[in-house]
Amino acid sequence: MGSIHRDGDEFHQPLLTQSSSNYDGEEKDLTTRLWIETEKLWTIVGPSIISRVASYSMNIITQAFAGHLGDVELAAISIANTVIVGFNFGLLLGMASALETLCGQAFGAKQYHMLGVYMQRSWIVLFLCCFLLLPFYVFATPLLKLLGQPDDVAEMSGVAAAWMIPLHFSFAFQFPLQRFLQSQLKTRVLAYVSFVALGVNVVTSWVLVYVLDWGVIGASIALDVSWWVMVLGLYGYTVLGGCPLSWTGYSMQAFNGLWEFLKLSAASGVMLCLENWYYRILILMTGYLPNATLAVDALSVCMSINGWELMIPLAFLAATGVRVANELGAGNGKGAKFATKVSIVQSIILGLVFCVIVLILRDKVALIFTSSSDVLDEVDKLSYLLGITILLNSVQPVLSGVAIGSGWQALVAYINLGCYYIIGLPLGFLMGWIFDLGVTGIWGGMIFGGTAVQTVILGIVTMRTDWEDEAEKAKKRVQRWG
Repeated sequence: MGSIHRDGDEFHQPLLTQSSSNYDGEEKDLTTRLWIETEKLWTIVGPSIISRVASYSMNIITQAFAGHLGDVELAAISIANTVIVGFNFGLLLGMASALETLCGQAFGAKQYHMLGVYMQRSWIVLFLCCFLLLPFYVFATPLLKLLGQPDDVAEMSGVAAAWMIPLHFSFAFQFPLQRFLQSQLKTRVLAYVSFVALGVNVVTSWVLVYVLDWGVIGASIALDVSWWVMVLGLYGYTVLGGCPLSWTGYSMQAFNGLWEFLKLSAASGVMLCLENWYYRILILMTGYLPNATLAVDALSVCMSINGWELMIPLAFLAATGVRVANELGAGNGKGAKFATKVSIVQSIILGLVFCVIVLILRDKVALIFTSSSDVLDEVDKLSYLLGITILLNSVQPVLSGVAIGSGWQALVAYINLGCYYIIGLPLGFLMGWIFDLGVTGIWGGMIFGGTAVQTVILGIVTMRTDWEDEAEKAKKRVQRWG
C-alpha cells in the first residue's frame, strides 16, 4: 500500500490489461487486477471506517456524559445533536461530496494543483451556507416546541444548540479537507487525527461536565473542541507539506466559477440529505404510534446498531466515489467499471456477514443498550427488518458512491426524492396506520418502498452506463472546471 502513496504513476496504471489467449494467463491477469483494485479500495475503506467510527463515537460519548446529569439533559443533548446539528450535518456533508467528483477526476487527470483550488471553493461555499443555516440554532427552542417537544427539553436543547454553533462551522472546513485528502489516497492521516480528536473528546467531556460542572454547555463545548481538533489536524497536515503537489497555497482562482460550484454542491447536498432525513422521519413517525415509548425505544436500538454498522458501507461509498472518479479522470472507463464491480461485491459480502450475525443474535443484540424485557422482545421482532436494512445498505451506498464519482448527483437527487418521499413515506404510513402494523409496517414500508426501489433503480442506471462515454464527460468536466 505504501507504494501507492509514493508513486503517483503506479496509481494511474490501467486496471484492465490485455487478456492473454491462454486461459491460465487470463486467470492470473484477473487475479492480479482484483488484488491491485482491492489494495487501492481498502487504502481508503480501512482508514475511513476508523475515522467514521471515531467521529460517531464522539457523539455517543458526549451523550453518555450528559445522560449522567439527568433525563432532561440527556434528551436535550440528544435532540440538539440529532435534530438541529443532524439536519445541517447532512446537508453540508452532501454539499462537500461535490469535491469527490471534482478532486477525484482532477487527480486522475493529473491536474494536481486544481485539487487545492477546488477545496478552497468548497470552503467558501460551505462557510457562506453555514451562515444561512444559523437560524436553526438561534431559534432551536421555538422550533422544537413547534415540533411538540416538552418546554423544559426544548429550552435546554436550545441552549445546547446555541453552544454547538462552533461545531456547525467546523463542518465547512473539515468535510472539504476529508474529501481533498481521500481523493489522493491520503487516508491514514484521517484515522490518526480522528483518534486524537476522540481522546480529546473524552478528556474535555470529563473535565467540562464533571470537574467544572458546566452541564449541557460543557458537553456542547466538548464536541466543539474535538471537532475543531480534527479540522486543525487535517489543515496542518495539508499546508505543512503533506500535499506538496495538490496544495500550492491560497489562490484567487478559488473565487472563479463559484455559482457553478454552488449548483453542483447543492445537487450533492440534496442527494445525500434526502437519505439522511428519511430515517430521521422514520423515528418521528414512530413517535405518533400508540404505545409510542416502547416502539421508539426498540426502533432507536435498531437504528443505533444500524448506525454503527453503516460506518462500513459509508466508507465504501467514499472509496467507490474516489476510485470511480480517479479512473474516469484518467480516461479509463473500463477501470471505473471494474472498480465498481469489486467494491459492490466486497461490500455485499460484508453486509451478508453482519446480516447473519444480527439474525443469529436477534434476541441478544439489544442487551448492549437495554435490559428491559419488553424492549428486548420488540427488538427481536424487528431484527429481520434490521437484517434486511443492513443488507440493502451494503449495496445502496456503493451505488451512491458510483454516482458521486461520475457526477450524477442531480439525477440521483430526483431518484431519491421519488423513491423516498413519493413512494416510501406514503407506503410506510399506509402499512403503519391503515393496515395497523405499527412500527413494523412503517419501517417495512419505508424499506421496501424507498430504499429497495432506489437501490434497484441505481443498479439499473449503473449497469446501463457507457463507461467510455463517462470517461469522455469527465475529461470535458476537468477541462471546463480547470
